[in-house]
Amino acid sequence: METSPGGRGPGPKPGSGPVRRLLDRNPDTGPVARRAGRVTVAACAGFYPCLYGLHQPVTATYALFSAVAMGALSRIPGTGRQRAAVILRALPIGWVLVAAGTVLAVSTWAAAAGMLAISFVLAFAAVAGPRPAGAVPGLHLLYILPCFPPFAPATLGQRLIGTTLGVALLAAAEALLFREPPPVGYRALLAGATRIAGSCAVKLADGAQGLGPEELRRAHDAGEALSPAALPPAERPAGPGRHDRALAHAGGAVRQLLARLSALPPPPSTGHQEEAEQRLLSSIGETVGRAAAALGDRRLGPPAATALDGALEQFRRSRIGGARNLAGRTGVRAAMLRQASLLEAGEAARTLLGSVTVATGRTGPAEELPGDLTDGPLWFARLPTHRLWLVRLTRNLSGRSVYFQNAVRTSIGLAAARAVTGVVALPHGFWVMLAALTLTRTSTAQTRTTVRRALIGTVAGAMAAAVLLVAAGQRPGAYAVALPVVMLAAFLFGPLLGVGWAQGLFTLVVATVFAQLAPASWQLAEARLLDVLTGSLIGLLCGLFAWPHGAHGQLRRDIAAVLRGIASTITGTVLVLTGRQDGPGFPQSWAVHVLSLAEASFAQCQSEPDDLRADRIDWQAALIAGQHALRGSRRLLGSRTADAAPGEHGIGGLYEAAGRLAGEYLSLAERLEDTGREAKTDPYGRPQAVAGRFEGDAGSAAAERLLLFDTGVWLQGLALDLRRIATTPPV
Repeated sequence: METSPGGRGPGPKPGSGPVRRLLDRNPDTGPVARRAGRVTVAACAGFYPCLYGLHQPVTATYALFSAVAMGALSRIPGTGRQRAAVILRALPIGWVLVAAGTVLAVSTWAAAAGMLAISFVLAFAAVAGPRPAGAVPGLHLLYILPCFPPFAPATLGQRLIGTTLGVALLAAAEALLFREPPPVGYRALLAGATRIAGSCAVKLADGAQGLGPEELRRAHDAGEALSPAALPPAERPAGPGRHDRALAHAGGAVRQLLARLSALPPPPSTGHQEEAEQRLLSSIGETVGRAAAALGDRRLGPPAATALDGALEQFRRSRIGGARNLAGRTGVRAAMLRQASLLEAGEAARTLLGSVTVATGRTGPAEELPGDLTDGPLWFARLPTHRLWLVRLTRNLSGRSVYFQNAVRTSIGLAAARAVTGVVALPHGFWVMLAALTLTRTSTAQTRTTVRRALIGTVAGAMAAAVLLVAAGQRPGAYAVALPVVMLAAFLFGPLLGVGWAQGLFTLVVATVFAQLAPASWQLAEARLLDVLTGSLIGLLCGLFAWPHGAHGQLRRDIAAVLRGIASTITGTVLVLTGRQDGPGFPQSWAVHVLSLAEASFAQCQSEPDDLRADRIDWQAALIAGQHALRGSRRLLGSRTADAAPGEHGIGGLYEAAGRLAGEYLSLAERLEDTGREAKTDPYGRPQAVAGRFEGDAGSAAAERLLLFDTGVWLQGLALDLRRIATTPPV
C-alpha cells in the first residue's frame, strides 16, 4: 500500500482521478462513508418492504425520508449510541410534526403559518447545545413532507407508522453498524488536565524552582486539549444545565491554574513566605489531585475545600507580614510578583474545586460552596434546572443573539417558500422548502456562493436524471436496483465534495425514488430544477433582508460590548479599591451574559467565509480579555481589606493607569462600532497611552503596597490583552 507524503496514510494510486485523490486526502472520508452506509441501509430497509411487500407507498415514503432526514440532513455529533439516543428521543417530536403538517395542509396559509411558528421553535432549539442543534434540520423535514397537498388526514396513521419505522431503523443502524471508536470525552480530558495540574503543584511544593521542559509541554498540551476549538462538537459542555456549566467553568479554571503554575516566578533569594507558600502549593496539589480522582471515578465524592481555604487565608496573612521584611526594590518586586501569581493559582484552584463539586455532587452540592463562588463564577450552582433553561432561553430572545437571528431567518424563509409553492402551485413543492432549508446560510455572501454551486450541480443532476428516466422508462425494477447505489454515492460524495455534488446527486436520488412511487418522465427532473431555483432565490432574499452580514456584523457589536464591559470593570473595580464607591457599579451577571453572546457569535463565525474586516482584530483575544477582567476583578475585590486602601500618594498612579487603560478599551469599542462618539461613561477622560508599572513608594504601608502591586499586575495583563486584540486599528 502506498503512503501519502509524510507517511500519514494511503496515498493516491498512479493514474487515479481527481475525485479519488480528493477522497484519499480527506480525513473525513471514513466517518462520512460510515454515515452514508448507515443511512442507505436504514432507508432502503424501510422503503422496499413497505412498497413492494405491503404495497403501502405512503408508509414507504415516510420510512425512507424519515431515515434520510435524521441521518443525512441532520448532523448529530457524538458516537453511534449517542446519536441513536438523540434520534429516539426526537421521535415523539417527529410524531407531533407529522401530525401538525398533515392537519395544516388543509390550506396554503394554514401550512405557512404553521411553518413560521414551528420553524422558529425548532431553529431556536440550537441554544440547548450541539446535539439538539444537529437534529433540527431533520425535524424540519418531518413537518415539511406532510404539509403539502393532498390534504389526507386519513393517511395520518400510515405516515406515523412510516416515520416510526424509518427512525427506529436509523437508530438501530447508528448503534449497531459500522461502529466508530469513541472519542475521549471532555470529562476524561478534564480529569487528565486536573491530574497534571496537581502533580505540577506538588513538584513546586517540594522545592523545585520551576517546571521542567517536559512538564511544561504536558501542561500546555493538557490545557490546549480543553479549548473548544480542539474539541468535537459533541464533547463541548455547552448545555444550559448545572453539569455542563460546571464542567465548562472547571475547564477554564484548570487552564488558568496550569498557566499560573507554568509561569510561576522563582522564589527570591530571601523571604519569609516559604512555609506559607509550601503549604498553599501542597494544598493545591492535594485537593486538585482529589478533584481529578472524583472526575475519573464517579463513585468518589467531591473533595472538600477546607484545607485549601485555610492555606489561602494563611498565605494572605503571611504575605503582608513578609513584605515588610524584604529589603530592596528588586526583592520586593520579585516577592510580590511570585505572591500575585500564587494567589491567582490558589483562586483558580478554588474555582476548579467548586466546579468539580457541582459537576460531581450527588445531592445539593451548592450548599457546600462558599458564598463568593456562588455569587460569582458559580452563580448557577444554587439554581434549579428549569431556571437555568429559562435563563438560557430568555437571554437569547434578543436581536443580538445569533441563535435568535438564525431562527428568524430560517422561519421566515421556510414560511415564504411554503406560501409561494401553494400560491403558484408548483409540483413537488416540498423540494422548494428543502432547498431553502439546506442552501440558506447565515450571510448573504455565503448564501450566494452556495446557491451558485447548488444550481450548477442541480442542472447537471437534472440532466443525468432525465437520461435515467428516459432510458429506464416505466420499469420500477431498474430504479429499485439503482436507488441504493445512487443514495450511497449522494451521501458519500455530497459532504466530501461540496454542495454542488450534493444537490446533483440528490436530484438523482429523488428521481429514482419518485419513479418507483408513480410513473415519471423526464419532466420530473425539470420540476426538480425549477423547485431548487425557487427555493434558492427565496433563501437568498431572506438572507438579504435579515442580518445580511451574518455573524460577522453581530460579532463586531458583541465584541464592542465586551470591550465596554472590560472598561467598566476596570473603572468600577478601581473606584471600589480606592474607597470612592461601595460596590463595583456593574452587574457581573450582565458581563457574563455579554461574553456568552459574543462567544456564540464567534463560534458561528468559524463556519462563515473570511471577512476582510475581521482579519484586523483577534476576536478570541477579546473574549479571553473579558474573562481575565472578570476573574481579576473578583479576586481583587474579594481580597480587599480596610487597611489595604491606598493612601493619597498611591491613588494618583492607580487612577492614571486605570483611566488610560479604560479609555483605550473604550476607544477600540467605538472604532468597532464605527460610531465615533465620545464615551460618556468613562470618568477618567480620554488619555491616549496606557501607563506603565506602579507599585507605590517607599512610604507606602505593606498592605497598600501589595494592593497597588496586585492591581498593577492585573492592569498590565489587560494592557497586554489589548495589544493582542488589535495590533492594527480595525476598520
